[in-house]
This record gives sequence, C-alpha cells and structure tokens, in this order.
Amino acid sequence: MVRIDKNSSRAYYEQLVLGIKEDILHGILQPGDKIPSVREMAKQLLMNPNTISKAYKVLETEKVLVTVKGKGTFVRAIEENPRDELRVQELKKDLNELVIEARHLQISQEELLAWIQEAEKSLGGQSS
Repeated sequence: MVRIDKNSSRAYYEQLVLGIKEDILHGILQPGDKIPSVREMAKQLLMNPNTISKAYKVLETEKVLVTVKGKGTFVRAIEENPRDELRVQELKKDLNELVIEARHLQISQEELLAWIQEAEKSLGGQSS
C-alpha cells in the first residue's frame, strides 16, 4: 500500500503517483481493481483531498487510472499503445540530471548501473 513520507522533499501528490505505479508493478494493484475514492484515500493517508485528486488526475492523464462516473476509479489495463514519447524525453532529462549529480559526487557508472539493476530486482523486473 502507498506510503507518504512527510519528511520527503518530493510533493505528496508525486509520492502518491509513484506509490500507485509501484503497487501496480508489484502486482498489489491489478488492471480493473477499484482504488479508494478521493475522500477514502485522503482519510487513509491523512491528507488533503485536493492532493489526492491532483494525483489521480495525473494518473488519469498518464493512462494509469480511469474514472467511471458513478462507479469509481480503476486501474487501467495496460494497452498495446505506443509509448508516450514526451514522457520518455522528460524521463531522459531527469536521468541526465541524476547522472550529473552522481558524477559530481564521484559515483561511478558501474555503481549507477548496479543501482538500476537493484531497483529492477526490487520491482520484480529483469535487467537486460
């Protein structure tokens, strides 16, 4: 289940977005699963409903969730759509910034690659 780190520098809604994506990757949430309403999730996480709503909207825009009027919000089935190239470019930019920070801290390429492989393993993925 999603956890919010109140001491993190990352915005709460961003933590929620990543937490839901992580739950999907771990199989905790499956396509078609209903997720708590904005009010229910706000109560569970002791957060402002507007923050939850913002996260859900981001996830809907990214085609991770779908809301059906009168029924609720559900995990969307992973479709065979082409990947979102705009988001891929944003991710590449973020990775570039991470590499700059790592090099500044004298972290080797091998160590960075090991971190990526470790993260993949923790998600149940296989590195290539």
